[in-house]
Amino acid sequence: MAAAALRIGVVGGSIAGCAAAVAGFRAGADVTVYERSGAELQDRGFGIVIPPPLHRELVGSGYPDAAMVTAPVATRVWLTREPGGRSTREPARHSSPVTPCTWGLLWRSLRAGAGAVRYLRGEPVTSVGAAPDGRAVITTARGEEPYDIMVGADGHASRTRQLLAPGLTPEPAGYLVWRGAIPLSALADHPRELELLRGAWVTLGFPGGHGIFYLIPGAATGCSRTPSTAGRPPRRMRTPIRGRTYASWRGSTSRPRGRRSSPTGRIGRRPVTRWPTSRCPGPPGRRCCSPCAAGVSRPHTASGAVKALQDARCLERVLREGPTVGAALERYADERTAAGAHLVELGRRMGRAQVEETPDRAAMGQDDVDVWFRDVLAGTRHYLYERPGAGVTA
Repeated sequence: MAAAALRIGVVGGSIAGCAAAVAGFRAGADVTVYERSGAELQDRGFGIVIPPPLHRELVGSGYPDAAMVTAPVATRVWLTREPGGRSTREPARHSSPVTPCTWGLLWRSLRAGAGAVRYLRGEPVTSVGAAPDGRAVITTARGEEPYDIMVGADGHASRTRQLLAPGLTPEPAGYLVWRGAIPLSALADHPRELELLRGAWVTLGFPGGHGIFYLIPGAATGCSRTPSTAGRPPRRMRTPIRGRTYASWRGSTSRPRGRRSSPTGRIGRRPVTRWPTSRCPGPPGRRCCSPCAAGVSRPHTASGAVKALQDARCLERVLREGPTVGAALERYADERTAAGAHLVELGRRMGRAQVEETPDRAAMGQDDVDVWFRDVLAGTRHYLYERPGAGVTA
């Protein structure tokens, strides 16, 4: 299909929106991105992990720049409380390669890869709709603009979701996630923990939740540690990383109420919800696709940015192969709706296993962890768990 004549409007200029813009630009379309925030977004967000094969594919295809700094590791280490004590023990290790990066570095690199795409900052979309000829219509304070394709990359409170699946409602999980970035200097008195993080990412389990730690590259401060913690709300809304972790991992964490900045870094919290998956482009003839709006999984899958990047690669491919806009979007829907549904269901199972019905981790060893997570995967695959049961010697 000759995509050069296509006009694509992207609602949302975050990572998903910029990735979709790169996809449209590379396919030869004329692309406009609408971002409601008037500020630069490069400092928003914390750490992101990407599967190494996807990272190589994206760099080779010109999405992020090859010079974007990452902090790859190959091993996952599971930690929990020593029975009857306050220190940690290591019940299991797995081969689990990931490529951590920073939200801001990835966003800037994708923006640069979008070339001549129009990026309208401070341009909130007030409504989205469909014209009689089937084209999508984006409305802002400036007026209405028709597009051959509209991409909904506007997050969990998506306007495009309302257009595609107006009856869809979020399903609260009943617990919270805390995310934050802590300066590497906070680990100065924890050399063993720092050495572990230089070669692995860590899952620290406790009753009713878990925390994830890994090193991320910082724009100016080198590497930081990012704790991402999920659990039921403890009394006074203290982060469970502070209140339930063990002596060697507790010292450098903070106790936020909501989101804040402090000398030890930034930590925020939000409720965990999931959005059931809807098919995009939706009704026949509706020229919309929606990497963010079609379905949102729980954070345990670590797939928000990853899925958006995979969606973008798929969008570029179907636009190149055509033969028509409708056929391209139907193919996109077939592939990415199934992928979204898989993640939504897998996130539910992961949340149940790691937060809602946590096992007795103190009694578990390598074989127990292997069996436990094979049951969670239930025969499916996910990049964080490509080889459950493939232990790694220390």
